[in-house]
Amino acid sequence: MAGLESTPVAAGNKPLAGVLVVALEQAVAAPYCTSRLADAGARVVKIERGEGDFARGYDRAVHGESSYFVWINRGKESIALDLKREADLALLKRMLAKADVFIQNLAPGATDRLGIGSAALRDRHPRLITCDISGYGDEGRLTGMKAYDLLVQAESGLVSVSGAPGEWGRIGVSLCDISAGMNAIIGIQQALLMRQHTGRGSSVKVSLFGSAAELMSVPYLQARYGGKAPERVGLRHPTIAPYGGFTCADGRDIVISIQNEREWADFCRRVLLAPELLEDPRCLDNAARVANREWVDGKVAEVFGSLPSAAVIDRLTDAQTAFGNVNSVHDLIEHPQLRTRRMPVGNRTVEVPEAPWAAPWDDATFPPVPALDQHGAALRAEFGG
Repeated sequence: MAGLESTPVAAGNKPLAGVLVVALEQAVAAPYCTSRLADAGARVVKIERGEGDFARGYDRAVHGESSYFVWINRGKESIALDLKREADLALLKRMLAKADVFIQNLAPGATDRLGIGSAALRDRHPRLITCDISGYGDEGRLTGMKAYDLLVQAESGLVSVSGAPGEWGRIGVSLCDISAGMNAIIGIQQALLMRQHTGRGSSVKVSLFGSAAELMSVPYLQARYGGKAPERVGLRHPTIAPYGGFTCADGRDIVISIQNEREWADFCRRVLLAPELLEDPRCLDNAARVANREWVDGKVAEVFGSLPSAAVIDRLTDAQTAFGNVNSVHDLIEHPQLRTRRMPVGNRTVEVPEAPWAAPWDDATFPPVPALDQHGAALRAEFGG
């Protein structure tokens, strides 16, 4: 459903108004970051190759446009530059001389070879904030490896704790890219605040691997200091029981989460109608329930499988047990809690999920994504190219 209408906010009244971001970007991580900076009022100039950001060609799902590109390139200005040409590189350098933030996610060393590496730029322009997004950082023997989302999911161990036992499975969204983009936003915003105190820009460095490794903190700590890494348990939780999906008599799957002993007691009494389980040594506490997970889950599955989903939901609601439905993407489209915002794509309008945060400066609609080099002539005139 469409999002709640809000009053359009003048660009000058947004928190990043007046901030010029120059983005030498492609794919997902950096464009995710800069699109959210643009939402907050920053002016974002997207530098593209002559053939464009390759994410433009990932699919044609949104009225002929790429779903990836529509998602994370709204509100930007596009200029196509060939940085092997002296004139185009000189134009980019003039932009950078006036920029507040420079963000790039090219291959390691590419900007240094062009003479626009972060350290050199900040030497020339002390107020400039630079943000480099890489696959594996700029230290260590893997710095030169290509790093796409799936590769980092595998390399960081994310796939080893995700999904069900059996064949390895990719997490179904670009989680490492998104996480890196979010971390870049955090770093850039902190650098902008630091510049208010010091008058100087800072270097922000973000890697996909580092972002994924931070997401893996709990499995890492469990394995390193507890001696055992979590296993792939599907919809279950490796260290909590009962926790996961159960099928009702009408075939509907419901997931539940028991977080503490009070919730377990209410669940036994009001959902399972089996208060005697509270005295059973196999489920006296969470550790016992995890050790006897198959038996505990069997008791839950027996009750759920004997009742229609409506009756199960009534009991869960009465017990105040946390639950949810196992939905499809089409269910998400119709979900009562989904909030979307209108956005023009070509001569049509689409509904796009809103940002997960809401603020007074949000506009009622999202701006469009730019056509390749749509602003090239104007930017060349503005920056003397």
